Amino acid sequence: MGNLFCLVQVDQSTVAVKENFGKFDDVLEPGCHCVPWIFGRRIVGHLTLRIQQLDVKCETKTKDNVFVNVVASIQYRALVDKASDAFYRLSNTKEQIQAYVFDVIRASVPKLNLDDTFEQKNEIAKAVEKELEKAMSAYGYEIVQTLIVDIEPDERVKRAMNEINAAARLRMAATEKAEADKILQIKRAEGEAESKYLSGLGVARQRQAIVDGLRDSVLGFAVNVPGTTAKDVMDMVLVTQYFDTMKEIGSASKSSAVFIPHGPGAVRDVATQIRDGLLQGNAAS
Repeated sequence: MGNLFCLVQVDQSTVAVKENFGKFDDVLEPGCHCVPWIFGRRIVGHLTLRIQQLDVKCETKTKDNVFVNVVASIQYRALVDKASDAFYRLSNTKEQIQAYVFDVIRASVPKLNLDDTFEQKNEIAKAVEKELEKAMSAYGYEIVQTLIVDIEPDERVKRAMNEINAAARLRMAATEKAEADKILQIKRAEGEAESKYLSGLGVARQRQAIVDGLRDSVLGFAVNVPGTTAKDVMDMVLVTQYFDTMKEIGSASKSSAVFIPHGPGAVRDVATQIRDGLLQGNAAS
């Protein structure tokens, strides 16, 4: 019915290309237009102004001879003021864009090692976008954005890279564990040294207290009981300690006892040994 009354509707975000007897005449923007076909005027096609996306997968080789598949995502749209160029000058826009993408990627990636390719994918995307912008603007298209969305090496290469990374992390973990064990051993040794030092201090203080107590006992006994000598007092003290020791060993149900000569005469022998040791110490000092 529209054609009967020479009326044509152009949808939003779309332009229509009008010809007059086969020659380009005008670009019709969205809305209703009168196109009198009886005068040789007609609509030959429509061109969308929406942003379109083209994903291009390109296989190439890096500088270190690793084959990778680079996936580039190209977002582009036709320019309304150059709609005639976009409609007439290119027969297949997607193939044209794909050819330029292949050319730039295969010229850029072989200059980089595999690791550098991953790190510099933004630079590769900028190079592709710059080349496309320069080439496609002459055909009435604008390159909105170019993204390198994926860089995929061969499966065996990826597996090898993962193994290298895993080995490096295991080596680092082993180093950290060894360092932690070293610190634990040092701290344990320091703790043992400190414990032995404090234990030695305790034993020394205990012996000093025993010596002080014995001295006070001997002096007090000699004063309170006239006629007694230091030797008599020491014998009595040793006998008392001897029987206290025997009492403690007998009262403990699970004690580990070392049996020594325990007759009364043995006490005199022990006293003699202690006295001789004290006399030799005094003589040496």
